[in-house]
Amino acid sequence: MRIISGKYKSRRIQVPSNLKARPTTDFAKENLFNILNNRIDWEETTALDLFSGTGSIALELVSRGCPYVVSVEQNQNHFNFICHAQEKLGTKELFPVRADVFKYLQSLRQQFDFIFADPPYELAGIEQLPDLIFEKNLLMAEGLFVLEHSRKFNFSHRPHFLEERAYGSVHFSFFEP
Repeated sequence: MRIISGKYKSRRIQVPSNLKARPTTDFAKENLFNILNNRIDWEETTALDLFSGTGSIALELVSRGCPYVVSVEQNQNHFNFICHAQEKLGTKELFPVRADVFKYLQSLRQQFDFIFADPPYELAGIEQLPDLIFEKNLLMAEGLFVLEHSRKFNFSHRPHFLEERAYGSVHFSFFEP
């Protein structure tokens, strides 16, 4: 896993072969952050990374200057890896949480400037994530929610939908309040 930009630019963290996560490809991640760089002031951004997997997006956010990033992952091995990566980098801005994302969101009482979700593509309930984010009022007024998904999903008819971008088999749907 490679961090693309920021204070940890070009740092590689070896992902153990026993992790079953499907990390966002470097190609898709670079394109996503090219879009986000034009919209977000990282040093002023609080972020929530849902279904964090290897922590690739959360660590990229920290590297770019986010002062507060919550990384939510249910799988114990993945959570342990995120904690290991945090320790290896020595970052204090990352707050890993081991939890079921849907239960975590139900109990969350905090708002974020940026929310990213990369659920397993075949996860039941993925189509309800945008509704849950907005029903729970988890985004700040100028916030942005990005959902990574496969091409079989189309969120363009959903409230708060802004646009969709595709990079190979990776699709990002953008939502705002």
